[in-house]
Order: sequence, then structure tokens, then C-alpha cells
Amino acid sequence: MAQKGVQLDEEAFSCSICVDILKDPVTIPCGHSFCMNCIKRHWDEEDQRHMHSCPQCRKKFRPRPHLVKNMMLAVVVEELKKTGLQAAAAAADHCYAGDEDVACDVCTGRKLKALKSCLVCLASYCVKHLQPHYESAPLQKHKLVEPSKKVQDSICSRHDEVMKMFCRSDQQCICYFCTMDEHKGHNTVSATAERNEKQRELEGSRQQIQQRIQDVEKDVKVLQQEVEAISCSANKAVEHSEKIFTVLEKRRSDVKQQIRSQQETEVSRVKELQQKLEQEITELKRKDAGLEQLSHTEDPTQFLLNYPSVSALSQSTHSSSIDIRPLSYFEDVTAAVSEVREKLQDVLRETWANVSLTLTEVDVLLSPVGHKTKAGFLRYSHEITLDPNTAHTYMLLSEGNRKSTLMSRRQSYSSHPDRFTGCLQVLSRERLTGRCYWEVEWTGKRVSVAVAYKDIRRTGWFNECLFGYNDKSWALNCDQNSYNFCYNNNPTPISGPRSSRLGVYLDHRAGILSFYSVSEPMTLLHRVQTTFTQPLYAGLRFYGYGKTAEFSKLRQK
Repeated sequence: MAQKGVQLDEEAFSCSICVDILKDPVTIPCGHSFCMNCIKRHWDEEDQRHMHSCPQCRKKFRPRPHLVKNMMLAVVVEELKKTGLQAAAAAADHCYAGDEDVACDVCTGRKLKALKSCLVCLASYCVKHLQPHYESAPLQKHKLVEPSKKVQDSICSRHDEVMKMFCRSDQQCICYFCTMDEHKGHNTVSATAERNEKQRELEGSRQQIQQRIQDVEKDVKVLQQEVEAISCSANKAVEHSEKIFTVLEKRRSDVKQQIRSQQETEVSRVKELQQKLEQEITELKRKDAGLEQLSHTEDPTQFLLNYPSVSALSQSTHSSSIDIRPLSYFEDVTAAVSEVREKLQDVLRETWANVSLTLTEVDVLLSPVGHKTKAGFLRYSHEITLDPNTAHTYMLLSEGNRKSTLMSRRQSYSSHPDRFTGCLQVLSRERLTGRCYWEVEWTGKRVSVAVAYKDIRRTGWFNECLFGYNDKSWALNCDQNSYNFCYNNNPTPISGPRSSRLGVYLDHRAGILSFYSVSEPMTLLHRVQTTFTQPLYAGLRFYGYGKTAEFSKLRQK
């Protein structure tokens, strides 16, 4: 038994048709619950199609299910009403209507806030005056909605009647008398029927919006992965560059240290020689002074006696015997460093050019979705030719095996283990890795443009061979009115402009596969972000005889 503290959610016990608390609740086979009268009216309108559906999940039933009141749910709903009214009554004791509130139309004096508005009574009621609508059987059939000041807008200004009809010719709400007056002969239906129709359109619009949200979220995820990959690559490049320049800085320091060390050695050697020469000069000057003094001796005997002691000269260290190095001693080092600098600059210029080109390629890949230029893809253009050994025997290859046509008669192909025997398909000769771009021009009502691993089955069960219906192939199925993308037997509807020329971009390493409607700018139809474990091959699949598809010749930019 439920505890009193458990709170019931009024919205969870509302009918999705009348958007009000369930009255005489019934549960249909799919599990959804509605007011008995609401679902009866809905199915009455569908009787002519002999097919009845759930207004909420669209599941179809045949024959029309028998309706039985859900007694347990009815008890819960009644408890919800009492709980809601009691809580509202307690809150409404001092809850008077302000200027911005909807006031109760029955209250006299100072009016309380309205809890609900009745589309039948065309009046709004506070919790106290709303009570009869829950207790009186006739009033329980009335349509209650959230309080509104515009409830009187449901009255026809011409006939003073509730506008329960809708004129599709003039797209306006009218009353019953209007159908016999100014709207006579117009396409009119009940307001409920028109609401149900608009509800279905609304659900369709919501599905399209939700699909668009999913597509954009996928693109956002891909771009986020691209940002992370770029950041990781940039960080590695900076780290690697720092290591290189750290090594270069160390080499610069080593060269400087070696030059200074050699400079110190050579200067010491030269200064040592300079000191010896200066000592020799001093000795020679002393000898010269002695000789000069002897030359002034007039006594022949004294002259001859002193001459041997002053005339003998020590061995001279003449400057001609000194190894004088040229003044351009370090110019060879300067020239060698200059040569290294020039080589390094050449390497850096070439490397930077490659980095700039890579950054340009990244910019092309990350340009806004659906607004890439064709020129950005042509640098990756890849010539595709078809492999005759893989072609189904009803497929004719021409134009240098770039074009395939589905014929009504078998072609004279030899037996080959790579040939598709159960599916009207063909694969390319070229294995696709790295970054590749190609275009396919097709005719007819339907064709599939695909990529697949080489080990996809050529015979066997349908799903094992057909492009897009297994985990070895990815296919964009194109017809004159729509697209859908299929992988591993999971088709996804795709929106986009119809085109007889499709572009396919593959970045095998990054795991990106994109399909484009070829225009200027290019329009993205669908993008896949995955991990490719093998080289891929381009593929084509047909659905009717006389249809063609051709891989276009592209010029690289």
C-alpha cells in the first residue's frame, strides 16, 4: 500500500490527446493510457482506413482493440485529484488573484486565483468552485485546461457560440453556425480533428529537429575529436622541436666554449713567446751597452783583455724562427658555423613549408560543416577504377573501367572467387588509405555509393554481402527523393539537397568518412567517425536495369 508521503505527478497521469488528467482511463495494447472518450474519438476518425494507431507511439492495431476501463489506474487518478485539490485548497486560503493572475469567475468580493479554465463553460474556477467539475458526472466531461485569460477567445464574435470547428480553406477557428453562413461550402472539420492532424505534423517536425540535433551533435563530436587530435599533435611537435633546439643550444654552447678555450691556449702561447723576446731584447741592450763602453777603451791591452767577455753573444731567438699564425685563425670556424647555419635555415624553411601546408590542410578539414569548397578536397583527389573480377555478371564496365551499367543480360565474365554473385555490386581495384577524395555521377532512380573491406563476403546470406548491411561496409543509399546511410544493417534517414553527383572524402587514419552533395560550396550529407582496421575499397550497388554510375576524372589542385 502506498505511503501517504509519496507524491503523485499530475503530468504522468494526463491524457496525451486532451492534455488533461485521465477520465475513465483505458490502457491500449502498446501500454499507453488515454481517456476512454478521447481514444474512441481518435479511432472513430481512423475507422475509414481500417487501421487504428496509438496517438503517442504510432503503433498500429488491426482489428480495433476492445477498450476496458483500467480500474487500478482510475483509483490512482481519483487519489491524485483529491490530493491535488486538498493541496491547492490549503494554498488558496490566502492566495488571491493579482493583476497578472487569472481570477475565478465565480468568486464574489476579493477573487481567488483560478486553478483551471473550462473550455465548455468558458469560465475559470478556483479550487473551491472547481470541485463540481470533479464530482458531477455531466461536468466531468468538460474540457479543463490551465487557467487562461483568453478562454473567452473561444467564443465566435459573430454567433456568440463556442468555436468547435476549423475552416481549412481560411485556416481559422469557427463555430457550427459559421459552416452554414460565410464558410458554407468550405473544407471544414472539427477543431479536435484539426488539432490531432496538427499534432501529427508537430511530431513529425520534432522528429526532424531531433534528427538534426543528433546530426549536429555528431559533427560537434567529430570536431571536438579533431581539436583534441590537433592539440595532441601540436604538443608533440612543440616538445620535439624544443628537444631539437635544446640540442642545438648545447652545441652552440660547446662551440663557444671550445673557441674560448682555444683562444686562451693560443694567447698564452703567444704571450710566452712575447716574454722571451722581451727578455732577449733586455739582454741584447745590456750587451750593447758593454760593447759601447769597451769601444771607448783606449788602452789596447785593456781592450783586448775585456773583449772576449763582452763580445760573446748567447743564441738568439730570432723572430723569423717563431711560428706566427695568420690573423684569420678562427675564420675557418666562422665559415663552418655559417655553413651549418645555412643548412639549418634550408631545413627549417622546408620543414616550415610542410608545417604550413599541413595547417592549411587542417583548416580545410575543419572549415564550417556544409561550407567547404571543392578546391579544398581536390588536393586529395584519387582516381578510381572498377575491378572486373568483382563485378556481378549483369554489370557492364566501360570508360576504362570507371563506369558501370546494369544490363538485362549476363556479361561474359570468367569465373572468379572475388565476384559478387548474389548482390548487384562491384568494388574498385585501388585500395584506399590515407586521405582520398572521389566523385560519383549516377543516373536512374536509386544507387548506393559505398566503401568496404576486401574481405566482405561475395556469396552467402543477403546481409553478409550487401553494402551497408554488415560490419565490413558503409553505404549511402541515394534515390530521387531521399537519402539514407546504412552500416551493419542500421539505416539512418539523411536530409540534404538531391544531387546526381556525390563526393566522398576519406581520412583513413583519422577514421573519417564523409559524403557530400557536389556543389559550391560543398554540402555535407553525412559523416562517419569510426576506426578503420583495414584498407578500404570504393563500391557501387544498383537496383534496376539501365542505371549507370561513373567515377569522375578529377584534376588535383
